[in-house]
Amino acid sequence: MIFRRSLTRELTTTVVGLFVVLLAILFTQSVIRILARAAGGAIAADGVLALIGFNAMFYLNILLAVALFLTVLLTLSRWYRDSEMVVWFTSGQSLTACLKPILLFAAPFLVAIVLLSLFLSPWAEQRKLEYERQLESRDELTFLSPGLFREFRRAGIVVYIESINPVDGRIRNVFLHSVEDGRDATTVARLGHLVEEGNGDRFVVLEDGRRYEGKPGAADFRLIEFDRLGRRIEPAEARALPTSNKAIPTAALLVAEGRGERAELFWRLSVPILALVLTLLAIPLAYVNPRMGRSFNLIAAAFLYMLYTNCINIVQSMIAQGTIGLAAGLALPHLVALAVVFLLFRHQLSIAGLLGSLRRRAA
Repeated sequence: MIFRRSLTRELTTTVVGLFVVLLAILFTQSVIRILARAAGGAIAADGVLALIGFNAMFYLNILLAVALFLTVLLTLSRWYRDSEMVVWFTSGQSLTACLKPILLFAAPFLVAIVLLSLFLSPWAEQRKLEYERQLESRDELTFLSPGLFREFRRAGIVVYIESINPVDGRIRNVFLHSVEDGRDATTVARLGHLVEEGNGDRFVVLEDGRRYEGKPGAADFRLIEFDRLGRRIEPAEARALPTSNKAIPTAALLVAEGRGERAELFWRLSVPILALVLTLLAIPLAYVNPRMGRSFNLIAAAFLYMLYTNCINIVQSMIAQGTIGLAAGLALPHLVALAVVFLLFRHQLSIAGLLGSLRRRAA
């Protein structure tokens, strides 16, 4: 009983630390990718945090599965290195006696992975796509950032602003370049601000500036100085919501007959099974053989994890191509993985039995 409490306590401590580290890695990757899109003007700066949150929620099921696998593996490996597993075995407990406390510890995480895979992850992907569409349908001026050139391809204009006053929204030192009727037009102004008419039309009004039309030296070149110049802001058109199997609710996937939908359903059902199999796989893989080095089991665990996940991805591609059915696809990789778990347990139990018989003979 004392060993089981100690095991549960150490598993809890380890999983919290690993989850925080893995979540930080996931957030870092998401921040880099989304900030690159924001710097390129694809999304507004105020939508970065929401997109990072939706992206993290989408991958949270895989994150929990990996954290659970590493927690069991690292905890039991330390017990082997510190001879605590020897005490466990000499007290009359076998390796299979670890199954009950580990599975009881893993049960809440497995339930969370099921909920994430079947419901929350597709919801997060759907909300992310809808939010991106809302950002794209906003006025293009919301994408402007001081000190950066911004190209609006739909309007055919390049804009640069030096600064924006956050109090009154006034813009200072504006540069605009466009091609109108085959002629280059460049406009510079000292100030600018937004004006909204009663009918909903919006204008950007430039003050104290100049406008250059055509090429310098050409006969049609014109230089116009103005006190106020207004330009209507065309409202952005919301694009149609892109179709993504990852965003389809699981209930709709169950009745869908398409190959892509079947492949996506296979992946959602495979993630909880993957988490359970990896948890069981970590128990025999945690055995540390001093003659083979302390890191050999970690290398073997990493290899088996990559092999397992790659096989799942291959089977998912085969289902999408119609080569194999959903039921056969679910059975193929996971039954093979369970067979590997059974063989590793059998091997470790034989080693433990051999060690026990040798100790009894020595006594």
